[in-house]
Amino acid sequence: MSVPVQPGRASPPTDRVVQILDFLASRPTERYGVSELARRVGLSKPTCLGIVTSLTEAGYLVRDPADKTYRLGPSLITLGHRAQESMRVSPAARDHLRRLSARYGATAALSAVVDDRITLLDLVAPTGARPGVEVGQSYPFAPPVGLMFVLWDDEAEQDWLRRQPTIPLRTDTERLKRVVASCRADGYLVERQTPGGRRLYALMAGMPTELPDELRALLGELVSDIGERVYLREESSGRRKHDISVISAPVFDHYQRQVMVTSMHIGKALTDNEISERARAVVAAADAVTAQLGGMRPRDPA
Repeated sequence: MSVPVQPGRASPPTDRVVQILDFLASRPTERYGVSELARRVGLSKPTCLGIVTSLTEAGYLVRDPADKTYRLGPSLITLGHRAQESMRVSPAARDHLRRLSARYGATAALSAVVDDRITLLDLVAPTGARPGVEVGQSYPFAPPVGLMFVLWDDEAEQDWLRRQPTIPLRTDTERLKRVVASCRADGYLVERQTPGGRRLYALMAGMPTELPDELRALLGELVSDIGERVYLREESSGRRKHDISVISAPVFDHYQRQVMVTSMHIGKALTDNEISERARAVVAAADAVTAQLGGMRPRDPA
């Protein structure tokens, strides 16, 4: 999957630059003068002025000459595009997400494990929708979060299961085996929507893997089994709808290794046939991104 980065010495001056950029990025429609910006991020005014001056000269910020306020600048657009390219997210991949989103009126996304964190690489939402997540947002890659990234690789699955869980868990080994076998046969993962599941990702966005004990206990009340939120068609009576959260399918590279996940966020009740139809569309989008990377699906064992 990904190789953890070895920790090095921190750079306080760099941390201050990141602090300002992160603050402005979280408020993209707002503008701030130096005094207010310095106060909001906890820096001295001279230090803040020096940083925003340099960032403005580089095009990372824009200064309004009338009211002397600052906002994000055009050079960040280029950086963002370069970052996506480095993650192998091309405009063609976004086209697949856009078609998937338009067809079902749902949010489509592409994500990957980057430095031991699940990171949202690209996202397309229907016009006017508020998906609740944004590109660049990340989550701890540890049970129970991240099953969709290890289902198609036995070694990756075992490595993931050996990680320190983000919350107290019990594991129904037999059910997990059924989940893995079913998802590999179908080529996709369908997660059911539960009140706990809806809150889980909202709570964990941006959180470190090592969570405070109090938060771990709270999350443990929401989700306590790795496979409990997985929908399996063979377990369905076929007579009712199911509240579905997300449908995901893997993207592979030319070594037949899973490198990304294509997902469609559902957030409503669907019949078995509706689930299957959307799942096939998600798989088709994932396969298209795989082909674009020059990748291929793992061969079935003989």
